[in-house]
Amino acid sequence: MALSALAVVDPPAAAEAALDAVFAALADPVRRAILARLDGAELLVSELAAPFDISLQAVSKHIQVLVRAGLVTQERTGRISRCRLDAGPIYAAAVWLNRYSKYWQAQFDLLAAALDDHARDRAAKRGRGERRKPRTPRRNRKQA
Repeated sequence: MALSALAVVDPPAAAEAALDAVFAALADPVRRAILARLDGAELLVSELAAPFDISLQAVSKHIQVLVRAGLVTQERTGRISRCRLDAGPIYAAAVWLNRYSKYWQAQFDLLAAALDDHARDRAAKRGRGERRKPRTPRRNRKQA
């Protein structure tokens, strides 16, 4: 029994392709600005294009990248096109990024431990009667 390559889609591969499309779409500052404008709003393409110093056609191309990534849905009525944010794919990207938070957390834990050690060392020095050296005012320091 022969299976067509199109008939069977590897779910992990499809998820990876969707994630690639989301990150590629988010890589451009114009597309991120479009998403920010769509946050909580449904706007016409012309309304989305207004603040940008690029052509309406260029904005439309950016919107199509966002549509293909699943980040924007478009409803057309004749020549009028309304756009709306779909945050679902952003959630999938956030879940993927969150897998790496353990590495960031480890760095924060190391920093906290180093700061605690430093604070204990300073407290111990003060407990032994060692005091900080007074700072020399800037005007009395020699210029190098």
